[in-house]
Amino acid sequence: MQRTLYRQAKSKPKWKAWSLYGDVCRKEVLEAALRQVIANGGVPGVDGVRVEDLAEDAGHRELWLARLQAELRGKTYRPSPLRRGYILKDDGKKRPLGIPTVKDRVVQTAVVLLLLPIFEADFHENSYAYRPKRCAQQAIDAIKLALLSGRREVVDADLSGYFDSIPHAGLMRLVKGRVSDGSILRLIKGWLRAPIVEKDERGVKRTSKNRCGTPQGGVISPLLANLYLDGLDKAVNEGRQMKAVMVRYADDFVVMCRKGQGHEMKRRLTSWLEGRGLKLNEKKTRIVDFNRESFEFLGFRLQWRVARSGRYYPHTEPSPKSCGKLNEAVREETTRATLWKEPEEVIRRVNCRVRGWIGYFHYANSSGVFEKMQRQTRERLRRWLWKKQAKTKEHYGEAYCDEALHNRHGLIRFPNYTKWQSS
Repeated sequence: MQRTLYRQAKSKPKWKAWSLYGDVCRKEVLEAALRQVIANGGVPGVDGVRVEDLAEDAGHRELWLARLQAELRGKTYRPSPLRRGYILKDDGKKRPLGIPTVKDRVVQTAVVLLLLPIFEADFHENSYAYRPKRCAQQAIDAIKLALLSGRREVVDADLSGYFDSIPHAGLMRLVKGRVSDGSILRLIKGWLRAPIVEKDERGVKRTSKNRCGTPQGGVISPLLANLYLDGLDKAVNEGRQMKAVMVRYADDFVVMCRKGQGHEMKRRLTSWLEGRGLKLNEKKTRIVDFNRESFEFLGFRLQWRVARSGRYYPHTEPSPKSCGKLNEAVREETTRATLWKEPEEVIRRVNCRVRGWIGYFHYANSSGVFEKMQRQTRERLRRWLWKKQAKTKEHYGEAYCDEALHNRHGLIRFPNYTKWQSS
């Protein structure tokens, strides 16, 4: 079904889907959506229903899905309010989340399964977030190619509260460009306008209207967020005058320009965004001369360096901030407060943290940083083990040498070579 929708949309740029709602109601589509929701996990919405309740009891899951299918077919399904949650950002501020109920997540996932191939046919190739078979490392590859082509004046852009600022009217116009099924449009409009329920410090619930934005936490939000900025992707990358290259990952993007074009590009970006209800964060947006300065994107630091051969190249490695996050994660697992735990449990948790970090950053010129992070992880863990064993007479470096940490205790080894990605 997805392949058919993609081919239809790709071959006919003006084609609109007009009969998708019946497919959303199909049992196999809802079952596929429920499997995805269960795999993703997450916290309950305002109704308190947990994903685990459906994952553990097959009989209950079948009945629950049958009731949902009946609601959709009878068109009695209505989106529930969103539960307000927060996650802490690097700068200490809180990022607001709108957490849907499990029922809303399943229906949103079913709709995304059908809409994604349609909009995927239109999205620009330099957009990399929330898209099938695309990843952050591919975005970095595209940036390096643009830098090597001579576009080394970089607009390192930051949007102010993008997900919470998207105007509903403008977004719905873009959705209608490809979808003419009124039932699907009503579902999307209902999710966008769903009120937000939040508890204050005293536990009192307060409900507020959601007049703009597509709340982070919703399954359909990433697709809609990509759709709203797709016009910017095309305006910059297909512009014949400046011939700049823009690479975007969700609401993070950089624009590589020829020398002297950075300020004009920033002005054009500001104008385009303000015309659509968005704005740049002036404090965080900057123009970088890549010949002299480095910049960070998606956790990587890119810097213009000279190789042994004498040729310059965009050196790419994990940023100091990314390294600091891993050190902090390892530190959390090896504080004095964890000395009561068994070494096997602590090392298992450290390995879990490190393995995920390696999986993301094992790319490009990471070998030097990996060596440093390996040393720091070993040092932190051997000190913890030494304290755990009541500070044996041996020096902790002798009691817990590198080979003992890896072979006897099972500490994960960082790769000692770089896993290159194809550009």
